[in-house]
Amino acid sequence: MRVVALDVGTSSARARVFDASGQPEEGAEGHVAYEPVTTADGGVELDAGRLVDAVASALGRCLAGAGARAGDIAAVGVSVFWHSLLALDPDGRPLTPVLTWADTRSAAAARELRAAHDERAIHARTGAPLHSAFFPAKLRWLRHERPEVFARAATWCGFGEYLQAQLTGVMSASLSMASGTGLLDQTRGGWDEAVLDAAGITARALPPIDDAAVPGLHGSWAARWPALARVPWYPAYGDGACSNVGSDCGGPGRIALNVGTSAALRLVLPEPIGPHRPTPWGLWRYRIDTRRALVGGATSEGGNVLAWCRKVLALPAEEAALERAIVAVSPDGHGLTALPFFAGERSPGWRPEARAAVAGLSLATGAAEITRALLEAVAFRLAEIYDRLRPLAAADHVVAGSGGALGHSRAWAQIITDALGVPIALGRDSEASTRGAALLVLEALGQPLPPAPAPALVLGPDAVRHARYRAARTRQSRLYDNIVGYRDS
Repeated sequence: MRVVALDVGTSSARARVFDASGQPEEGAEGHVAYEPVTTADGGVELDAGRLVDAVASALGRCLAGAGARAGDIAAVGVSVFWHSLLALDPDGRPLTPVLTWADTRSAAAARELRAAHDERAIHARTGAPLHSAFFPAKLRWLRHERPEVFARAATWCGFGEYLQAQLTGVMSASLSMASGTGLLDQTRGGWDEAVLDAAGITARALPPIDDAAVPGLHGSWAARWPALARVPWYPAYGDGACSNVGSDCGGPGRIALNVGTSAALRLVLPEPIGPHRPTPWGLWRYRIDTRRALVGGATSEGGNVLAWCRKVLALPAEEAALERAIVAVSPDGHGLTALPFFAGERSPGWRPEARAAVAGLSLATGAAEITRALLEAVAFRLAEIYDRLRPLAAADHVVAGSGGALGHSRAWAQIITDALGVPIALGRDSEASTRGAALLVLEALGQPLPPAPAPALVLGPDAVRHARYRAARTRQSRLYDNIVGYRDS
């Protein structure tokens, strides 16, 4: 038995074939990269049609590489980035681009919602604050800024639901994807009527919530890939849920740290739909399924900060040389205090209007010092999240790291380790979301989740550097209060 796993991220689509034990099949994979369109006013968009084409291309390459093995594929699992919003007309055609989690144009709408509603009560029910990353603020923004689009929209969905509808002819939202909208009442497992009313829509405009697989492909897609024509297709899971499972962090004993384009710390808790323990403010609570919650915090910055440094600053082009330049700057030895909010802030302060800042520049400051200060600044925000999350984890928990940014920069991985003050076990597979989608589908087919393997490497914190970073975090907190505002610091 084999399964296909799709992983649709904000910068690329991947497809891989996995065997029944959750191991990737050699040569049976496809990868297509793309870039979102950014606008000066904070927009971060993807074209829905081009995104479908990218997924199809990745899947086609994967099946071509699988060859005869494709005949043993028993199901398809999908991981899709959380919080994307797409408006469809009555015929199911897109009226808007895919608005991603990073789109901050609805920041003012989020402030208006916070002023008019009890945000803490909404957070307690939905697991999400009133922030530009989620549906309520985006819907309010579209209603005011693009009323003609809002009036024509028959369906509001994420890209995962749109992709499934295009390929299978059936639209449904998994509980996992629904939980990332900010519209799901997690005590009932259904859409939250009060939040829907605040957003200006009704439940009829949203996909039905259903975790059941659909029978397979339809129309030209079935003819294009006959091996998948009658293979069950499972509704998409949120990428964070898949990343945790793919990092073997499926319970309270392992906290997943992922640093890709953005970054996150997440913890799976065995928790059925219904009354749940309070979610600490600054964190969110989503779902894997009806039995498991995912609690954590995500930053809007990660590898995108290092990418900005590479693009804008005079840094060495070769990776090894850049690593040496970063290591040559002593921890917090640059005299700088930085806020890394190039794409606004999510956890823990939830301030989408926040922007990056670097204080303490002098004529002696160089590119390596600025880069190290910004990388440390991201690590400090992750440490703020970890301090809120660790009381929910088992006392003897492990922090397991994954993601391309950690894999490519050992220096940055060590900075994060020292900032958190605990060991970080680095995994062997940087594509945790793809593997997680495969494991969740295999679990649905009756295969148990595998035990966590031995890590490829365990980084240990240095006590002196950790103490230095604790003092630097205090400086960052003061700068945050002075520039962003003290409300949620």
